[in-house]
Amino acid sequence: MKRVKKRHQPSGTRTAFNGTNRRGEEHISWKKQKQLDIHQALNSDPVDIETLRKAAVSEGGLLTDDVRRKVWPKLLSVNVFDLPARPAKNIRENHKDFNQVLLDVRRSMRRFPRGMRVDERAVLQEQLIDIILDVLRRNPQLHYYQGYHDIVVTFLLVVGERVAIAMVEKLSNHHLRDFMDPTMDSTKHILNYLMPLLEQVDSELHDFMLSRAEVGTIFALSWLITWYGHVLSDFRHVLRLYDFFLASHPLMAVYFAAVIVLHREREVKSSECDMASVHHLLSQIPQDLPYEQLIARAQSLFTCHPPAELAHSAALQSRKSITISTFQAFQMSTQQQRPDSVLRREVVNRHDARLSRGAPPSRAAHQLVKAAVWGLSATLGVAALAVAQTAMDWAPDFLLQLF
Repeated sequence: MKRVKKRHQPSGTRTAFNGTNRRGEEHISWKKQKQLDIHQALNSDPVDIETLRKAAVSEGGLLTDDVRRKVWPKLLSVNVFDLPARPAKNIRENHKDFNQVLLDVRRSMRRFPRGMRVDERAVLQEQLIDIILDVLRRNPQLHYYQGYHDIVVTFLLVVGERVAIAMVEKLSNHHLRDFMDPTMDSTKHILNYLMPLLEQVDSELHDFMLSRAEVGTIFALSWLITWYGHVLSDFRHVLRLYDFFLASHPLMAVYFAAVIVLHREREVKSSECDMASVHHLLSQIPQDLPYEQLIARAQSLFTCHPPAELAHSAALQSRKSITISTFQAFQMSTQQQRPDSVLRREVVNRHDARLSRGAPPSRAAHQLVKAAVWGLSATLGVAALAVAQTAMDWAPDFLLQLF
């Protein structure tokens, strides 16, 4: 009898798959439907940003890196046909942050795929350094912090160098802006949202941590400033969280920190009630978290306890956040984007018009040509192939006319 019940027990979520044909068909159908919805949203004019956000947040996120290469730029309102030029060769000369960036990037080997050839990783590390320094050079109001490279490398590995520059620049001026002040004061301000949130949900846990153990919030610092890229060993989990955060309010990383702590409530309360013990426990983030459940709970907490409610806390009265205050305007700016098919035709039309007048091709056309030539030459291994694939994804018709 027990075996019969177990055999017919329904799974808890749509992504649960027990190996039967029926469940497998449902799972495949669900994925295909989601991909179709994303495709339709990308090809709407203007792009259906709200559907893309829902897809990024909902169960399974954006599913594949191919989808991410198309959706991530739209979530940040980045036009992949009007990208910044590649970093200048002399970008490293006399840059005040070069030495620190170099040290951090050299220590970042575990952030690259296992089994990657040494020469391939070396190319990507050089690109990582150049992306960081280029964004900082063109945005003097931004200041490098240790851990920034953990965010940048994620975009480099998924979208390639050129698109990563544009995305990281946009992200740094919005979602990450408070972390990039010359001092840690704004970062501490963002961290200060964590305890009031825990107090709203579990006052007993809050009192144990703050009043009795006096643990504070520093245990979550590396979580927030790297979007968990530094503390999670499985790149799939990092990508899932980046889908979530790119489509959400900048404080969502704080809400996710709160649900991790709440998920471990029994462990915390049963630990020794002193700062060292609780801090050590919390700073060791589990690698087998139920990510979909935690993402859903973080969303629920955000709805029930929005940032404006938490800001009434005394700890949050002394300072204003640039990130939070500019988010609404930034989100509205993403609403009127054209689909890539339209942007691609515009590039082709400008290119053809210039050729008919005997004028040199536009900068956008030059950039796409250079990306394709550089990628198809295959002289730089995986990095070149990634960039070539990205270029082909954005403008296959146009690029094929050039060869």
